[in-house]
Amino acid sequence: MKQEEPLHILIIDGQGGKIGKQLVEAVKATLPKVLITAIGTNSIATANMVKAGAEQAATGENAVIVGCRTADIIIGPIGIVIADALLGEVTSAMAVAVGQSRAKKILIPINKCNHIIVGVPDLSVTSLIQKTLETIKSFAE
Repeated sequence: MKQEEPLHILIIDGQGGKIGKQLVEAVKATLPKVLITAIGTNSIATANMVKAGAEQAATGENAVIVGCRTADIIIGPIGIVIADALLGEVTSAMAVAVGQSRAKKILIPINKCNHIIVGVPDLSVTSLIQKTLETIKSFAE
C-alpha cells in the first residue's frame, strides 16, 4: 500500500517575515500533517518563518524558483507575483516562477507599496490569515 505524500505548502514572504511567520504558525496549528517550506526574500524573513516551525526553509531568488516547481499550494502577499514589490525584494524571476507554477496560489491582498487591490475590503492580517486557512482546507478536501 503506497503512502500518500503530504500536501506541500510553500510560504513566501519578505521584509521582516511577519505575515509569513503568522501563516506558518496558523497552518501548522490547523493542518499539522502538511509539509511547509518557507522561503524568505531575505534572511530575516526566512529566520522568522523557521522560528514559527517551517519544516524546510531557504532564502532568495533561486530558492523561490526551485520551491515553486514542487509546491502544491503557494501562499504569500500579493506582491510575490509583482516584480519589484516588497520594496524591490521580489525580482522578475521570482514573480514569473510563482505565476508559472502549477501550484494553486493563495495571494493575500496587502494594500501597501502602491499595490492596491480594488474591490477587496481592507481586512486585518488576522482575518486574512483565517480566510487563507479556510481556502487551504477547501483545497485539501
